[in-house]
Amino acid sequence: MSLQLTGIHHLTAITANAPENLRFYTKTLGLRLVKKTVNQDDTTAYHLFYADGKATPGSDLTFFDWPVGPEGRGTHSISRTGLRVASAESVRWWKRRFAELNVSAGEVTEIDGRTSVDFEDGEGQRFRLLDDGGPAPSHPWDKSPVPAEHQIKGLGPITISVPDITNTALVLTHVMNMIDVRTYATPDGVGEVHVFSMGEGGPAAELHVAVQPGLPIARQGAGGVHHVAFRTADVDALHQWTERLNGFRLPSSGEVERFYFRSLYFREPNGILFEIATDGPGFAVDEPMETLGESLSLPPFLEPKRAQIEAGLKPLE
Repeated sequence: MSLQLTGIHHLTAITANAPENLRFYTKTLGLRLVKKTVNQDDTTAYHLFYADGKATPGSDLTFFDWPVGPEGRGTHSISRTGLRVASAESVRWWKRRFAELNVSAGEVTEIDGRTSVDFEDGEGQRFRLLDDGGPAPSHPWDKSPVPAEHQIKGLGPITISVPDITNTALVLTHVMNMIDVRTYATPDGVGEVHVFSMGEGGPAAELHVAVQPGLPIARQGAGGVHHVAFRTADVDALHQWTERLNGFRLPSSGEVERFYFRSLYFREPNGILFEIATDGPGFAVDEPMETLGESLSLPPFLEPKRAQIEAGLKPLE
């Protein structure tokens, strides 16, 4: 059997307002803050991780807090993040919630055969909430303001925008062993989206590639996405992915120890940053599951600098 990715691991986006970001994702979306740490490459910036009640791989939505201007929307980018719920009724429940809380949202509609509603946070981060056709969340957060049956289950599908799919498709299928399974029209009817599936498939294991040659090139900023990560089981599997990228002479970061998982970074042919990350050891490796995210966590190599790092961070609340 060929080496397989098993789905979306996490997605990392950009905020310029960490306190408001924390409020929106925990109070409005009802996600759990499972890790409050810093960007390991820029320790003046928070790195906030939101997930389900057990911080399950595939449910992590993370943010770098950078003092940057708004994203310039366009192609060569990750353009929309899917968030899965358990039913069409949950999608309609969320539409009502968005109206009550003045969250910018479109109408409930069917996209790629799934009941969906598009919405944005206050900085313009773009999401699609969708019925994934599966059971209710298995790891709801008991302190969420959202009832368990309507809680967000995890990520997927993730949509990227490219002007030309040719070389991207070659990397997805020949290097990353994804399968090109279908296409559908973009919601605005201009262009098409190609669906690539990983592992056992389904919305938690899909990358959607929108072909949009008429758009300008995106400029990264607040409300935009930094990278998307894909799941691999463990460090042994990650070693195999490293060897595979080297075999195709695809430039990469080499393996990077992130403490909560181990990662490998590279760019697909349109310049979008991809990561392959291990499922473990997970966020409970340095603090109890019961109190995840309640205090600042630092990986061991940053712990000696804790006082200096804490002094440089703004309060979140």
